[in-house]
Amino acid sequence: MSQAEVEQVLRERRAWIEEQRRRQVPRLGLERLAISESEARVGARELVSALADEGADRLGVTYRRIRIGDQRTLWGSCSPGGTLSFNWRLVLAPIEVLDYVVVHELCHLRFLDHSGRFWALVERHRPHWREQRDWLREHGPELLAFRPSE
Repeated sequence: MSQAEVEQVLRERRAWIEEQRRRQVPRLGLERLAISESEARVGARELVSALADEGADRLGVTYRRIRIGDQRTLWGSCSPGGTLSFNWRLVLAPIEVLDYVVVHELCHLRFLDHSGRFWALVERHRPHWREQRDWLREHGPELLAFRPSE
């Protein structure tokens, strides 16, 4: 596109763009947090480890290790080898949300897919999982945009 075409599209879509920007107003209050990424990672590892140990016992599964990362699109993942990976920004979410993501990944140790059997297992262990998933869908972009203090 030429610069003139870009400017034309921006003029035509100005109202829509402004509405989208208004909707992006921070709602979680994260901008007031004075936390470094290393502090958040330590906190995430401690919380995730405790939740994973408890959840693994209840589910009757074992994991190999826990990895805390800086994923840009995922909250958690489970490798076929049993490594559970979690986004450090989950420590900024309500504990119920973090707990849901941990249990979700632990359930993948039984079913490495999103089949009906997988979701039935999640439902059995976290009956209100949809509320946490919906919270992540609504507030996840704000969590992912959070930049910690240096």
